[in-house]
Amino acid sequence: MNSAGPDLVGLYVQVLGTLLYCLVFLFLWRQSGILYFGYWSLAWGLQSVALLCLRVYFAASSAFWLSCYALLEFAFALVLMAAARAGPSKLAGTWKSLLRVLLGFPLFLAIVYSLGLQTSFEGFQTLHGLILGSIYLYTFFMIRGNVGVGGQLFRVSLLCLALAFLHNAVVFFYLYNRGGHPSWPRYLQYNNLYDFALLTLLAFAAMAMWIESQRDRILELSSELDVVRRDSVKNMDLDKLTGLLNQAALERRMEGDQEFVGVVAVCDMDNFKSINDRYGHLVGDEILRNIGHLLRSSIRQEDEAFRWGGDEFVILFRNQNLAVVKARMLEIRERLKDFRVRGHGTLSIDFSWGTSEATGTGLRGVLDVADHDMYAYKRGRSTPGV
Repeated sequence: MNSAGPDLVGLYVQVLGTLLYCLVFLFLWRQSGILYFGYWSLAWGLQSVALLCLRVYFAASSAFWLSCYALLEFAFALVLMAAARAGPSKLAGTWKSLLRVLLGFPLFLAIVYSLGLQTSFEGFQTLHGLILGSIYLYTFFMIRGNVGVGGQLFRVSLLCLALAFLHNAVVFFYLYNRGGHPSWPRYLQYNNLYDFALLTLLAFAAMAMWIESQRDRILELSSELDVVRRDSVKNMDLDKLTGLLNQAALERRMEGDQEFVGVVAVCDMDNFKSINDRYGHLVGDEILRNIGHLLRSSIRQEDEAFRWGGDEFVILFRNQNLAVVKARMLEIRERLKDFRVRGHGTLSIDFSWGTSEATGTGLRGVLDVADHDMYAYKRGRSTPGV
């Protein structure tokens, strides 16, 4: 099989192409700091040096250069396998597994020399194609699961490379056993061009895989940010002490255009300042915290409870009538009479409250009426709900 013409031209084209890919991936690695690109730069560097060793072998016909070529091709395939296993974002521990597999190369040379294949290019290429084809096929089966278009293209490239190397192993085995150079396998003169085309497809598929992984990561981060944003907005509306909605949330409700239908209740602790002065602010905070828990457990899911000020609270009973709300407020007041404070026993708590019913009007006006009703009760001018 004459290799002087097209074979050398294809070899030079492949060397230049692999060097170009090595520099491109090296640039991407240096700019992005992503080790995935470093793997690919290393792989293409190994491939270019391997092809140069093959060129020297053609010139010198020395088995040493053929062994160097095989070692570098073997390392190239293993780096590709390591990159495929690790993926663009999971690279921990890949180097250890890569070096462990690379230690199997002496076994490859031992088989070559035991069979006497080092003296024949065809015999050497038979075993070389068989091993590399097996590596590519193994990597093809390892990349499974939910992969995108880039991953599917990468798998197709690996499968084509595996079939090409296994096919070459069969052809070179035939030539090794039969001898001579028949005319039918002359297409192998262009084998370097075929390999380069498949490896180019593999490189573009690797880039597509990385782009898809970054896109998926961006979508994942976007979803996480949406959750954090919703939680932040929710926490901004909460009063940290009582767990109720805060005054800012109530202001937004009042400024909204949505009409309110239901009952607004405003309640205020009686003599809370004297409780703080007598028992201390820690006890006062515990009372407010428990009142917040009591209000949350006393309303429906569609209702809303707010801490309006220091010891003032607002409850929005949606689509509820005044009689039911008054009964609910009386229940809350009765439960507060049995309030217990740690270290102080039972402490009767009382509060004043006022209500106002709305039928599709703005919330601010209804709240103002309920607030005046509560202060009227405090001054003894009326007794709502009694």
